[in-house]
Amino acid sequence: MDGTKRSDIKIGTKVFVIQKQDQRSGNLTEGVVQRILTNSPNHHHGIKVMLDSGIVGRVKEIIK
Repeated sequence: MDGTKRSDIKIGTKVFVIQKQDQRSGNLTEGVVQRILTNSPNHHHGIKVMLDSGIVGRVKEIIK
């Protein structure tokens, strides 16, 4: 499942995010959602979240 719909992402969800500096390389970071930063119901590049590690990025994949 991709991370473009805010309703699919809950606090505590395990996800892969892409950080701003990794957009060219495509390097994904795994973590658990601590805060949801995007207010709109969907975003074509992915919902912006803060992970429990403090990393901010856009959700590229939700891990089941």
